[in-house]
Amino acid sequence: MRPTALPALLGALLLTSASAGTLRVGATPVPAGELLSFVKPILAKQGVTLVIREFSDYVQPNVALGEGALDANLFQHVPYLNAFQQSRPLNIVPVRRIYLPPLGLYSRRVTQVTELRRGATVAIPNDPSNGARALLLLERAGLIRLKAGVGARAAVTDITSNVKGLRFRELEAAQLPRSLADVDAAIINTNYALEVGLNPERDAIYREGASSPYVNVLATTRDKLGNPDLAKLAAALTSPEAKAWLLRKYGGSVIPAF
Repeated sequence: MRPTALPALLGALLLTSASAGTLRVGATPVPAGELLSFVKPILAKQGVTLVIREFSDYVQPNVALGEGALDANLFQHVPYLNAFQQSRPLNIVPVRRIYLPPLGLYSRRVTQVTELRRGATVAIPNDPSNGARALLLLERAGLIRLKAGVGARAAVTDITSNVKGLRFRELEAAQLPRSLADVDAAIINTNYALEVGLNPERDAIYREGASSPYVNVLATTRDKLGNPDLAKLAAALTSPEAKAWLLRKYGGSVIPAF
């Protein structure tokens, strides 16, 4: 080997060493980001450096994953992932079920569902997956009735009975906590509720139960499924230590799904 080739070779080896054992994971700050921060030292002991990148919306974590800027993300349920990829196929697949953040109906004007006035305005998420989830929650609460069989495809146009004449305001999920001052009630995803101090168990006037199919999953792209460091992350997120931490940190607000 020529002496002049040695510095370049050493540089390549150092670059490979620096990137080996590193996982870049996208997440919403609460609870996903906090859970990832909890397991970070567990992974460090196994030689894996966890880099957490936080997002405030539900679109960019998938875009970044699909474009290769991330190795995995944790923030979404499978119905949302499937709906997202109908318009933006990014070859993203679920890896492991992690936790259920129960969807809740919140209000600053009433304390019970039955107190909602006729013609009340209810804000719901505007993305198809979480919008359908919100409508299914309102149906279980006895406020509306939907066309038979619409399930996870439900839209406002599928309402067949609306005894209180509720009006719906469809907003981006991240904006829903701020809408509470302007509407009679709002259906808010748990991660956004927790960020503004709302506890689903304590503050929601109606919420999903543990049987909900909308469990948040660790996701990656199909080409990264065989990454051994990703397997270590999935194991850490579903470990007894992670389960105990979730229950201690959030109580019934975030339900372990493993």
